[in-house]
Amino acid sequence: MKALLRALLLIVLAAPLLAWTQVSDPTPLQFRDPAQEARFNALTHELRCVMCQNQSLADSNAQIAHDLRREVLQLMNAGQSDAQIKTYLVSRYGEFVLYRPQVERSTWPLWFGPLLLLVVGMLIVVRVVRRRSASGPPPADDGQEW
Repeated sequence: MKALLRALLLIVLAAPLLAWTQVSDPTPLQFRDPAQEARFNALTHELRCVMCQNQSLADSNAQIAHDLRREVLQLMNAGQSDAQIKTYLVSRYGEFVLYRPQVERSTWPLWFGPLLLLVVGMLIVVRVVRRRSASGPPPADDGQEW
């Protein structure tokens, strides 16, 4: 029984360490020249990892990020432009894969929503301040307690 408890305790204590382990890429990417590597790095910094959601494709260490980096390099080697590669990835994963989505009718809330919220908040503050100043000074204290 003690051995079972020790094993369970070891598993519970080792679980966080296992979560921090990183997936390593089995074979490094091979670039034709430094210009291609620079283009690849710039492009993968503009794309979001679909699993991590808060890291670029270049920074993510998830397995799908390794696969997508390979796919981006294959598309580059096939002669596709950056725009064609982005279009291909958007068709597979949606606009979410782009760190800077296109300004389109469907993305207007994303682009202009924060500005709209700021303007509405300022209008509310102005209205409250005007209402309070229009009502005059607060009544004088008559010294009574409620």
